[in-house]
Order: sequence, then C-alpha cells, then structure tokens
Amino acid sequence: MKRSKRIEKLKQELSKKRILNQRKPKFKRPESWRYKRLDTGWRRPKGIDSMIRKREKGHPAMPRIGYRSSKKLRGLHPSGMQEVLVYNIKDMDGLHPKIHAVRIAHRVGDRKRLAIIERADDLGLHVLNPQLKSEVRELFDLSTEEIL
Repeated sequence: MKRSKRIEKLKQELSKKRILNQRKPKFKRPESWRYKRLDTGWRRPKGIDSMIRKREKGHPAMPRIGYRSSKKLRGLHPSGMQEVLVYNIKDMDGLHPKIHAVRIAHRVGDRKRLAIIERADDLGLHVLNPQLKSEVRELFDLSTEEIL
C-alpha cells in the first residue's frame, strides 16, 4: 500500500475516533452525583444489588472493551502524531517532524523550555505546549504569538 493511501486511511480513522469519542459516555463513579464525599473518578460497582453493575436499562453505562479505540490510533495526539515527552534538548535527537510532536514536561524551567522551543524550531518539530511564564516573556520581550 502506498504511503499516501496509508496516511489518508489514518486520517479517516482519526476522524472516526473523534466522532466515537463524542458518543462515548463520561463514566462517573456510581452515586458520586448523590454524595459530596465521593469523587467522580470511575470505580467499579461491586454491590449485589447495583443496577449499574447489572447493566439495567436507564442507568449509567459501565466501561467495556467495546469503547476502546483501535490499536493504530491508541496513544496518538488528535493531530495524528505521536506525542513525545521532552525533558531536555537531547531527548529530541532522532525525532521525525512528520511523525512526532513534542510535549515539554511540566517540571522543565523557563530557560530550558525556551532552548527546547528553539531547538524544536530548528528541527522542524511541532511543540504542543510552547507557553512561557509571564516573567520570562517580559525578560526576553516575547509574546506567545512570536514563539508559535
């Protein structure tokens, strides 16, 4: 199969995934809407009379294997690129601009973040989170638009 056909097929599958994700219910912890002390994060219902566990009609859905996305698309960014978490400049060695997208780690400071953004620009890589803190922007007289 030609490369262009593969890319087209991948784009079609990504659009299908977006539609399916919109249809997929937000799985909430049972009774979390009723009690303030319960978080909304999913926990499997284990009670013997639980209507959600029994999958009764009119009750919220439970996560099942049928909601899972295809293996090709699992873990991809919505743009179709593989996300790579970067902590320093060396982590970007060997990345391909058409395949990989760079996400700068949260704990990276502004000085190193700016260096990573510049290096990614040289390599032609797309940075998913190029934001800087306001102090550094003022120091370098940069706006967010100039970085992008």
